[in-house]
Formats: sequence, structure tokens, C-alpha cells
Amino acid sequence: MESRNPVLTSRWHGTAFRVRYQETDQMGVVYHANYLSWFETGRTEMFRGLGFAYRTLESMGVLLPVTSADLQFKSPARYDDLIAVYARLTTFSALRVVYEYEIRRLAEPEAGKSSDAAALAELPVPTGLERLPGELLVTGSTSHVWLNMDWKPVRLDRVLPELFYAITMALRKEGGAE
Repeated sequence: MESRNPVLTSRWHGTAFRVRYQETDQMGVVYHANYLSWFETGRTEMFRGLGFAYRTLESMGVLLPVTSADLQFKSPARYDDLIAVYARLTTFSALRVVYEYEIRRLAEPEAGKSSDAAALAELPVPTGLERLPGELLVTGSTSHVWLNMDWKPVRLDRVLPELFYAITMALRKEGGAE
């Protein structure tokens, strides 16, 4: 159990969707606060890709709230854009977790060649450090700490060693451990 080595960078995990009208502001661009919601979608799906659901973590008695968030805006997303949210872990330890994100606008499928559903299902997800597809719109990160149900900080390796070990092994299995 590598509790002394907190840096286990995962591969990128991606999820895609179309920007909904209610996510835009009067200027016709995605309202800035929606990117935080998209970060949550990215990290939830990324964690699910490792084989763990946040709901399961909570049922086991641990919470993982956001302690800080950082966003850098490069270019706006607009209504009906095809968007991909890429997320990966950059730090996983017994005390905290840090995610990194990239939100990108994907190219539209060619007319008559592919439907939106097919384009979303075929979302390219790089397995290494190669360049992610699409136009970069937003980058960012969020930091989280492990808490118990009383909102007290805990060491995951002590309160749920089997979960800590399982996540560590999942990260290694996907080839992202450093």
C-alpha cells in the first residue's frame, strides 16, 4: 500500500455532451459557473471508469468534498457545441485527492456519416500523455479531502484500507502510476 507515495497520475478519462441552452448566458456563451458542474461530471465519470462510484464511497462512510477549485478560461463554449470533459487524478493519497481537467470543443461529425450519439459513443480518450482531441476551452483542477460522515478528516488507508488499496491498484492497473 503506497501510502508514502501520494502521486499516482491516472490516464485521462472523457465524457461528452452537447451544451444545453439553459447553460448559456445573455451573451450566448456558457455561464462560467457551469464549468464547475462539468468538472464534477468529469471526475464522477473518471472515478466510475476506475470501477468506483461516489455513491458507493458514501455508503462506505467517506465523503470527498471540494476544498479548492482553479479554472483558466481560454475560449468560450456556446449553445449546442459538442463538448468533451477530460479528467484525471494527479494526486491520490490517504489524505487527499487532486483532479486535473480539460474541457474541449469537439469537431462536429460529418453530415451523413455519423450521428451525435455515435460521435459521443466514439469519444477519443487518450491513454497516455498525448494531446487530447478538440479545441481547448478551459483547464483547471480541484482538490478534495477524505472526510467521515461527521465531516471530520480521515486517513483513507486507516478507516477503509481495502478501499485505499483497491483504488491504488486500479490506478496502477491502468498504467498511470508514477
